[in-house]
Amino acid sequence: MSKNYSDLNLIVRSLLPENQETPISFLPEDHLQTDLFFRRNHFTYPSLTNSSYWLPIVGAVHTPILFSFKDLVQMPSHTVKVVLECAGNKRNLFKPKVFGEQWEKGALSMGRWKGVSLKTLLNVTGLKHDATEVVAEGYDYGNRTDIDHTFSYMRSLPIEKALHPDTIIAYAYNDKPIPFKHGFPLRLIVPQWYAMASVKWIKQIRIINKKFHGPFQSIDYVYYPQKESDAGAYPVTYNRVNSIIQQPLNREVLDTGLHIIKGIAWTGKGTISKVELSVDHGETWIRAVIDRPYNANYEWINWSYEWEISKKGEYTLMAKATDSFNRTQPPEAMWNRKGYGYNAIDTVVIKIE
Repeated sequence: MSKNYSDLNLIVRSLLPENQETPISFLPEDHLQTDLFFRRNHFTYPSLTNSSYWLPIVGAVHTPILFSFKDLVQMPSHTVKVVLECAGNKRNLFKPKVFGEQWEKGALSMGRWKGVSLKTLLNVTGLKHDATEVVAEGYDYGNRTDIDHTFSYMRSLPIEKALHPDTIIAYAYNDKPIPFKHGFPLRLIVPQWYAMASVKWIKQIRIINKKFHGPFQSIDYVYYPQKESDAGAYPVTYNRVNSIIQQPLNREVLDTGLHIIKGIAWTGKGTISKVELSVDHGETWIRAVIDRPYNANYEWINWSYEWEISKKGEYTLMAKATDSFNRTQPPEAMWNRKGYGYNAIDTVVIKIE
């Protein structure tokens, strides 16, 4: 495994807009330097002016306020270490195949985000009694292929999630200013939810007293279980329990002897309670060893297993995680036509020679 970040590069999925994934199999640490954090964009990068240093909070509030960047950094700060996973992570693995960015396993990353709790700002403005949702609008905008109209990227949160103390307006990543390509100067960070909720380049926060129906809320980031109709559709929100076998690599050829099988696991609600591993295509399962960091509410955990093998041949390795809500990765992911939330048991095939 690489021990030097300079050896690693993002894996390109598209250039316009720029979408690149993390080389997830080779991470030498449990959080990422900026140059290896996956990039997900719906449009080209925004052109920002000094106005981006101000954050308006308007709508169904008692006192609309324009916060300066200086105001925010002088408020009590809050830091959360969070997994951010694109809702389309592992889309490439769906069967039948679906359209969209063909992410493999690296549309997720983890790091420390520092900022101000959104709850703190909403307490200053004061919410009206009929407030139901909080809409975050980014500076990024463009045309959609399915609608002849220009849209800003906007997403809403229910009031309860917006008021959670760990939902923050971040201004720093790993103790440095947020890099431009990841949302500088301000980014919403929503732990436990897929990363579409963590709006970058925040332009304004608007409180509303009705349901938000923007295209990135009501068309995209919706589970559509049916190929030809919208029947049974429901919104993408919390991360599903998931895992990745980082080493060995799929289709890798190994010698007989002792090998370390290792990977990561994460979930939306709760924490990872166990990771099970199979080296015989799911016929039998054994418990992996979990390296559990202190208070790892929103982090992935590292797991490993020492495997000694003397018989040559092909082997299918499988990993499945279970969380504290007793949710376990299924043998097959729930197919949906936009390809969100893939979380089937992770599988790699290796050969022993």
